Amino acid sequence: MALHFSDAEFESRFDKLKTAMEAQKLDAMLLFAQESMYWLTGYDTFGFCFFQCLVVTKEGRRVLLTRSADERQAKHTSNIEDIRIWIDRGSASPVLQLKELLFDMDLLGCKLGVEYDTQGMTGKIALKLNEELTSFADVSDASPLIPELRAVKSAEEIVYVRKAAELADKAFYAAMDEIHPGADEGRILAAMQGAIFEGGGDYPGNEFIIGSDRDALLCRYKAGRRNLSEQDQLTLEWAGAYRHYHAALMRTVVIGTPTDRHLEMYTAAREALAAVETQLVPGKTFGDVFDAHAERVDAHGLMPHRLNACGYSLGARFTPSWMDMPMAYRANPAEVKPDMVIFMHMILMDSNSGTAMTLGQTYLTTTGTPECLSKLPLDLPVKSG
Repeated sequence: MALHFSDAEFESRFDKLKTAMEAQKLDAMLLFAQESMYWLTGYDTFGFCFFQCLVVTKEGRRVLLTRSADERQAKHTSNIEDIRIWIDRGSASPVLQLKELLFDMDLLGCKLGVEYDTQGMTGKIALKLNEELTSFADVSDASPLIPELRAVKSAEEIVYVRKAAELADKAFYAAMDEIHPGADEGRILAAMQGAIFEGGGDYPGNEFIIGSDRDALLCRYKAGRRNLSEQDQLTLEWAGAYRHYHAALMRTVVIGTPTDRHLEMYTAAREALAAVETQLVPGKTFGDVFDAHAERVDAHGLMPHRLNACGYSLGARFTPSWMDMPMAYRANPAEVKPDMVIFMHMILMDSNSGTAMTLGQTYLTTTGTPECLSKLPLDLPVKSG
């Protein structure tokens, strides 16, 4: 089997889940989040775009209901021994087959937690599930339960996070080798992703962000490429990914000579990043982290150009996003704890002048000062002809 963690690690994870289920008096859970299945069993697939569900009882029984295309995938990548197949045929309903499975598992009338808040659960599935299970069991939303457990990383997970961070650094150096006036954005992107693949890494949970000129002000990937001008700006947001664990970075590279606005915005971003580091300690909240960022940016008169969030947790994530919870936004009471992996991004976009500036890196929290996982310098990157 292609398992990436020890038996003891998986046992520890189930023990934590069992404790959390007991606290919420849950007899069983229906897992629809691919991240939850991977964390608990090692099951690794993109088949969650179709219906699949992992049933977990408080006694430790695990039964996966999936399609035939994922049967071998589950056997090869997970420690799940009981795998059932729902059949694609006519008007057959996988939800009805799940209900039959729950009945066979003697879960009629149980207290059942469901992961609703995930890409593996469509609205159509949720409506059908509620229709069929309302009179079958006491159903409640247990979406936050496993994500809260996943937010604090184990020693085995941190090994993979560090490898992801190493690959992210290599991707930036590969990009810088390609960046110059006239450079093709496609070649830059290919160099970055190639460095990660060559290092044994994985596809990231979402596309890398790359944009130059006015597109440097965008915070999302979009189709289309251009060649860099003699005087230009290039925003990059990317992540090293290893065993699905992510370590993200963000930079705006100036091609040619930085403008005064570039330098002003860079100074604010650098100060804001230093400020959030003081809040990435146990006892603080993700709201405190955001406030530290906002105070420094606003002190430079740049409030209209910042975002309403400045970072988020990272971990083993699947498409369509590498973003994990908790997120750093105003008044978020989620606590900063040791062994969290948190990406902090200082993003400033001035649409009036067409100037972009970003600065971001990933941290591992400790019992004290956070550890930056990247070895890249924080200086403003500039490439001339």
